[in-house]
Amino acid sequence: MSGKLNVEKIVPYTESKLSKKEQIATMFDDIAHRYDFLNHFMSLGIDIIWRKKALGYLKSLQPKKMLDVATGTGDFAIMAAKRLHPDHITGIDISEGMLSHGREKIEKAGLAKQISLQLGDSETISFPDKTFDAITVAFGVRNFENLHKGLQEMNRVLKPGGKLVILEFSNPTVFPIKQFYNLYFRYITPLFGKWIAKSQAAYSYLPESVKAFPQGEEMCNILKNTGFQAVTCKTLTFGICSIYVASY
Repeated sequence: MSGKLNVEKIVPYTESKLSKKEQIATMFDDIAHRYDFLNHFMSLGIDIIWRKKALGYLKSLQPKKMLDVATGTGDFAIMAAKRLHPDHITGIDISEGMLSHGREKIEKAGLAKQISLQLGDSETISFPDKTFDAITVAFGVRNFENLHKGLQEMNRVLKPGGKLVILEFSNPTVFPIKQFYNLYFRYITPLFGKWIAKSQAAYSYLPESVKAFPQGEEMCNILKNTGFQAVTCKTLTFGICSIYVASY
């Protein structure tokens, strides 16, 4: 069985009868108030460097109209607005709790005219074909209930010549980074989640979903099979994170 199918079966609340999509929305609603802090705290701020590197792949494109899928609290959208200066960025997410925090951040940053956040599902994107110059997803594709469908939808709304940039966790293979990473993710991350965000389930789900997610060549092949071209993968920080870039 492929990693793609495995990751679609990984859910935050194993005893729940809700769909993965519904569980993910509930999970992020619950941790929205501490999500940004935990992201930066647990990655020692390296996640900010990763985001900057990912957006660097769009600099030459100079996109005017962008879509940020699984936007969460809008961190990636805000950074994109400041670094790429597009005319407009639309952020979509299935968690209203995350979007609410994101709107407050955008208002505070003075970017309300440039960025709009709305409730939206990656598998049924409510925009016409060929709408966006660029699409970004930061740490969100492994949460899709149906990975292929989500990628196909992003391909549909991307303009010819446009680019998709995906930033996602991956599993390092180099000793001793692999061993430390596994220890940190499996035992320490859930403790931080329990103490700080009051949700051990959310941060136990994180390492399981990363472990099951297709990576490297496998993910590149999935992107190609959903209609993308010129697909590349760049690993960062000893393979802890990967950037996938694809064109329409």
